Amino acid sequence: MTTNPLNEAPLSKVPLSKSPMSQLPLSDYAKHRATFMAKMPNNSIALFPAASELTRSNDTEYAFCQNKNFFYLTGFNEPDALLVLLKNEQGQNKSILFSLPKDALHEIWQGRRIGQIKAVQDYGVDESFEVTDVANLLPDYLDGKSQVLFGFSDHDFAAQVFTWLKQVKSSVRQGAKTPQHLADADPIVAELRLIKTENELALMRQANHISGLAHQRAMQKCQVGKFEYQMEAEILHEFARHGARHPAYASIVAGGDNANILHYTDNSDVLKNNELLLIDAGAELSGYAADITRTFPVNGQFTAEQKAIYQLVLDAKNLAINAIKPGMSFAKLNVLTNAFLTQGLVDFGIIEGDLTELISDKKVKEYFIHGLGHWLGLDVHDVGDYHINTDREQLRAFEVGMVMTIEPGIYIPLSDLSVEAKWRGIGVRIEDNIAVTATGFENLTANSPQTIEDIEALMIKVTA
Repeated sequence: MTTNPLNEAPLSKVPLSKSPMSQLPLSDYAKHRATFMAKMPNNSIALFPAASELTRSNDTEYAFCQNKNFFYLTGFNEPDALLVLLKNEQGQNKSILFSLPKDALHEIWQGRRIGQIKAVQDYGVDESFEVTDVANLLPDYLDGKSQVLFGFSDHDFAAQVFTWLKQVKSSVRQGAKTPQHLADADPIVAELRLIKTENELALMRQANHISGLAHQRAMQKCQVGKFEYQMEAEILHEFARHGARHPAYASIVAGGDNANILHYTDNSDVLKNNELLLIDAGAELSGYAADITRTFPVNGQFTAEQKAIYQLVLDAKNLAINAIKPGMSFAKLNVLTNAFLTQGLVDFGIIEGDLTELISDKKVKEYFIHGLGHWLGLDVHDVGDYHINTDREQLRAFEVGMVMTIEPGIYIPLSDLSVEAKWRGIGVRIEDNIAVTATGFENLTANSPQTIEDIEALMIKVTA
């Protein structure tokens, strides 16, 4: 048998993903709007802007990324639009979308637009106007309303809201009434986004499945002497061939000591024998993110020290995940995980001292230097209150429908002379995406190898 260094055969047998849930039904976005409007007081108006295209250089733009709150409420993926939600004194609702007009010349050069007719027909809004009509119509919508809701974090848009309010105020002598109350819409939408519907969960399962295939591909394609960016290319290739056109975030592909740089994205170094490769990469599918990290040996075989640290981190991850259920919190998971990792590092001789004091002093944070996890959804670090107290503990109780990452890690840089040389340069992080269910949890990251045995078996090279 001849050598097959790229392991093409196993990859060629992986079918392209054909899940029916590759995007949310447009009717789901109408439900999102209805849920938000149910929280609006009577006689109020809510305003949500779309994102604008960003120039990369001269006359080229970055790949467009929609404002996630706007997208959550509309599913509309064009720039420079505006969603207006109205609720009258009787509690009746109306949704209005301002968007770019149909333009034959523009569409020849830049691509098709939805236009106003299809915005109503397909996206379920009550009315749609061209975006140029905003200046004339917005002051009328604001006139007489008691409250205006918009995202306070968008300072540019907030300035625009105040401009419209000034226009209303300038007509007070003609009978106009300026809204007296302003409310931040961001926390309201964040609470809605924090609890996923079944369709959102199905979409996130698919994003995870695609991401898992990409991590498998990276393990199979990895070789000593390749570059980190070549592994990144394999990841992106697998995303795209299954319909995920973009990564959810800049992929981290960190060989050796680079794994000890948490947000390493240079991805430019050569992969060396007897070193680990940490890949933190997740696909974005129809706006929803996966966020998966796997760490594996470049040559396919863990050394004894790598195996020890890796198994410790894997066991800590599984300990935390198995404890997830409604009512649990990140604060409680951190207590479990930090104590477990502390004991492991003591056993290895990496830290020394009385175990109780080491746990109390959080000595493990010298090597586990980031949080245990975060919310996940339309953003990779998704919105939602963690209920953090003065001790920076995340006390919020988990609820059914929440999705989070669990990602313990141990990082021992080459520069750490306080430990034996055999441990230096090892950086391990293992990250799964977890949904809270009524009976416990669902691990969405189901197809990405993580045990030492499974990783080494997948990476075995075919030899003569």
